[in-house]
Amino acid sequence: MTAQDLAGAVAGAAYIVAALLFIMSLAGLSRHERARGGVVYGMVGMAIALLATLWLMVADAWGTPAAMLGLILLVVAVLIGAVIGLWRARTIPMTGMPELIALFHSFVGAAAVLVGWNGALYTEGIPANLEGIHHAEVFIGVFIGAVTLTGSIVAFLKLSGRMSSRPLMLPGKNILNVGALVVFIALTVWYVITPELWLLVVVTALALALGWHLVASIGGGDMPVVISMLNSYSGWAAAAAGFLLNNDLLIVTGALVGSSGAYLSYIMCKAMNRSFLSVIAGGFGIEAPAAKGDDVQGEHHETDAASVARLLEGASSVVITPGYGMAVAQAQSAVADLTRKLRERGIEVRFGIHPVAGRLPGHMNVLLAEAKVPYDIVLEMDEINDDLAQTDVVLVIGANDTVNPAAAEDPGSPIAGMPVLRVWEAHNVVVFKRSMASGYAGVPNPLFYRDNTKMLFGDAKERVQDILAAL
Repeated sequence: MTAQDLAGAVAGAAYIVAALLFIMSLAGLSRHERARGGVVYGMVGMAIALLATLWLMVADAWGTPAAMLGLILLVVAVLIGAVIGLWRARTIPMTGMPELIALFHSFVGAAAVLVGWNGALYTEGIPANLEGIHHAEVFIGVFIGAVTLTGSIVAFLKLSGRMSSRPLMLPGKNILNVGALVVFIALTVWYVITPELWLLVVVTALALALGWHLVASIGGGDMPVVISMLNSYSGWAAAAAGFLLNNDLLIVTGALVGSSGAYLSYIMCKAMNRSFLSVIAGGFGIEAPAAKGDDVQGEHHETDAASVARLLEGASSVVITPGYGMAVAQAQSAVADLTRKLRERGIEVRFGIHPVAGRLPGHMNVLLAEAKVPYDIVLEMDEINDDLAQTDVVLVIGANDTVNPAAAEDPGSPIAGMPVLRVWEAHNVVVFKRSMASGYAGVPNPLFYRDNTKMLFGDAKERVQDILAAL
């Protein structure tokens, strides 16, 4: 057995171990209690995959100056990426995680485009009977990567507030999306038959424009679904790159990410009563009505921390529904302290988490776990919605669209039909907000004007601390 054969066997075995660890990581991340272990499995699997790939390249490149240069460049790139990754992991706040993840997805898309172009320019060693398959892999890989690239950039711009969260409604937008897909299929057939470079240029430009339009056409209320959808796209882009690079682990990993992201998007669409096809196709078939703005819908009732403290003292059951505003205010630790104090007084406290609370799937769960809120009192929407009518006090901390009665009561609302936490059914509702402004979806919230709702204005962390002091 030659050194190259031995290296290949070792790398193959390492890839199998890494793939199993990735599967164990996904399984661990499916439950709060096992999430930390799931992250560790993923990190170990990725470390094994990187080391095995480097080992394989060392064996192939040994004694070849050009290959050694490529290996050195790879090591330098890995080190630079590791330094940047560690720096961002230490400095990025939880409120910035949704847009950071969207930006990471764009890097995967860009990598897939570059790998595809490399595969088109470097065809040495490809058997004649497989050239057609190779050309199809190149074309499809570039298309998926380019859609992921610009789609993720738009998601980053929307989530970071650099671009309006309202959906882009171009005339005939559905025809544009379908037409782009039809053109892509025709160009793919053309490229397989006649692999002209200008066709690759055209499909790259087409895919970049389509990715931009797809995500720009999706409103802010659906952005959590978009994040998981782009996660799926990035997985399929990685799998396409794996075929071009003849790397089995990249194919398996990409397929795991792609399928799990697609399934998560499907689950979230069901939770929001949205069409899975319409969301992944940029709102295909849905001409969403425009939001009505922030028109006043009645008289709101303002309260203060001392009054809320007295209300809580007289309650036997309390439900807290957090949203992105809690993350912005970094109020999770103060909320956890309030929870502990109320429970010490014999008051039942639970959390109601909407599937798309925040701007990232699981965002609120991570924040509450970080603040050491017990897992057993953190419940999903379906688990707690029926209990809200018997709840004495609901504290809505930074949530807006996920508790909006318009979703259930106004057929003309842009969020009509989306299941929400029915907090208005509780005896008393206290809404923590900085102002009366609409939420991220830009939809006015009638909850603010209900007779059983009190508005507590100001920074959520400071107001919760004021309530703690009053208690």
